[in-house]
Amino acid sequence: MFHELGLAGWTPQAAAVVLGAVLGLAFGLLAERSRFCLRRSLAGEPGERGPALGVWAAALAIAIAGTTAIAGAGLVDLASHRLLSARLPAVAIVAGGLMFGAGMVLARGCASRLTVLAGTGNLRAVATLVVFAVLAHATLKGALAPGRAWIGGLVIDTGKVTSLAAVPGGAPLWAAIIVAALLVAAVTSRAGWRDLAMGAGIGALVPLGWLGTGFVLHDEFAPIPLETLAFTSAASEGLFWWVAGTAVAPTFGVGLLAGAIAGSFLSALAARRLAPTGFTAETGTGRYLAGGALMGVGGVLAGGCTVGAGLAGISMLSLAALLALGSIIAGGVAARVLLDRPARRPALMTAV
Repeated sequence: MFHELGLAGWTPQAAAVVLGAVLGLAFGLLAERSRFCLRRSLAGEPGERGPALGVWAAALAIAIAGTTAIAGAGLVDLASHRLLSARLPAVAIVAGGLMFGAGMVLARGCASRLTVLAGTGNLRAVATLVVFAVLAHATLKGALAPGRAWIGGLVIDTGKVTSLAAVPGGAPLWAAIIVAALLVAAVTSRAGWRDLAMGAGIGALVPLGWLGTGFVLHDEFAPIPLETLAFTSAASEGLFWWVAGTAVAPTFGVGLLAGAIAGSFLSALAARRLAPTGFTAETGTGRYLAGGALMGVGGVLAGGCTVGAGLAGISMLSLAALLALGSIIAGGVAARVLLDRPARRPALMTAV
């Protein structure tokens, strides 16, 4: 369809960068206003956990509904996506998910939340995000890649059952059941309707990303990866492009990361919430940086973050994504329980 757009002089790759930036801008605006973050529902203040979970549930419900609709209409073929592979790297996913979940609690924000906070002037988030990006890139393509390849080779062959679409009832039935449960959780969560609407808006960006990269920009002669919201790969690609921009072309992920930071900056500026915040003597600096490192390695092993494996992966009803999100939640809850017991905290969690 790309040639029908009449974008003379453009390539699908260049258009993908712009698409990523537009989706990122919308995400940054909505996420900054709604304080969108799965960690808040697991380890936030007791009074904010329910509403935070409601906003996240609303996003996931719309992501699943929209993705199921466009896939069912034949507009996008998701079968080739890595999270729908028959070779399930279960050990890597579980280990990575536990690491990522613990890391986002230590860093007081998942990868997407840190990206949003970076745009508002939070220097703690910037530093943690840099550590996250460095470790993610090292795990994907650097010094840690051999270890990632080894643990990723421990696979389970799931045959044709790579998603709930292969389970009796098919994608429409399972999507309807999950979406209904999520919507009930959202409306009973005590979250405000404004925040729920913004969560739904974030969820809608997921199928828009699939539709953009898999249909609108589809070109058999210059194919681009099938992508949507995902911040682990975006951070890695953004770091690589930043340090080697003359040697590599920008990608959808680079646009997404830049757009998200710009969107959160504009949102915070309009609401007068721009506030440079750095580390202090009371801040657990070691805790933040360790959290970023755990998320960087864990996000790659798990196949994505709470957005990439969570919203995007589960929107495809992927079994790998369900396993990843379950492991992330388990890791987050375990870290929260440990942090709630000061006498048992490892020294790293209180280090400055």
